[in-house]
Amino acid sequence: PASPGQLERHDYEYKRCGMCNVFIACEPLAGNRMVKVTERKTKQDWAIFMEEIARKYEIAEKITIVMDNLNTHEIGSFYETFQPEEAKALCDRFEFVYTPKHGSWLNMAEIELNVLTGQCLDRRMDNIDFVKKEVLAWEKNRNNKNAKVNWQFTTENARIKLSRLYPTIEA
Repeated sequence: PASPGQLERHDYEYKRCGMCNVFIACEPLAGNRMVKVTERKTKQDWAIFMEEIARKYEIAEKITIVMDNLNTHEIGSFYETFQPEEAKALCDRFEFVYTPKHGSWLNMAEIELNVLTGQCLDRRMDNIDFVKKEVLAWEKNRNNKNAKVNWQFTTENARIKLSRLYPTIEA
C-alpha cells in the first residue's frame, strides 16, 4: 500500500509456470537426434530414455553414448528402474564415454541442445504439454533436414587444448 501522499506503485512479478527437463541424443554425422521432455531429471527418467535409445537402435550390438558426469548418468540407474535381467541387458548394450569435468563442450549433444534452445526454447511456454509439442516438431524438422553437427574440433586442436592429458615423449 502507498504511504500518504505517495502514488500507488505496481510491481511486475515474474510468475514461473514450472520447469522441465530435456534429454537429447544425437548421431552427429547421420543428422539424427532423439529428444525427450520430462517433468524431472531423475535416474529413472534417464534410464527410461536410454531404454528408448536401445529400442530405436535394436539392431546395433553396441551403442556408444558420450555424456557428462551427472549423478543420474550411471548404470545403477538401470537397476533402480528395471528388473535385473533387463538392466543387465541394457548395460551390455551401451558403452559410456564420459566427458572430463568442465568438458561438456566436447559432447556434440551439447551443440545440438544449444540449437534446440536457440530455435525452439527461446521463449516462455506455459505448460509442459506445449513444450513437448514444440520440441517434437523441432526434432522432426531437424531430422527431416538431416541436419548434422558441424564439429570443428580436430585431433591437433585437442592435443593443444588438452595437452595435460597427452603424454610427453622425450627424445
